[in-house]
Amino acid sequence: MPTMLNKNPYAAYTQSALETEVMVASPHKLILMLFDGAIQAIANARRFLQEKNIPEKGRMISKAIAIVDEGLRLSLNKEVGGELAEQLDALYEYVSNILLEANLNNDDAKLEQASRLLAETRDA
Repeated sequence: MPTMLNKNPYAAYTQSALETEVMVASPHKLILMLFDGAIQAIANARRFLQEKNIPEKGRMISKAIAIVDEGLRLSLNKEVGGELAEQLDALYEYVSNILLEANLNNDDAKLEQASRLLAETRDA
């Protein structure tokens, strides 16, 4: 629990609402939230790249990579999911690599590709 008071009431409300949503969400809903978070982080990275705000672009790409690697990939159960879980794991690794390349090269096309792959997978 945070020890410092948040000076932005809207941010505090948003954080509280998100925490509540996570606590009551089904496993399926949690996965959708991870996809949405990664896609939103990439959208923010693209915006920061266009604004030439490279530090924030990097922070958003790092956030997207963390969601993909520590959320989506770690949620896979390869014993139960079999070949599908293996394919998703390979896709998530590929997306993380695309994001890393996008970050290193300030490549908006790579960001768009990663976002599209995640959105298509989310919708499947």
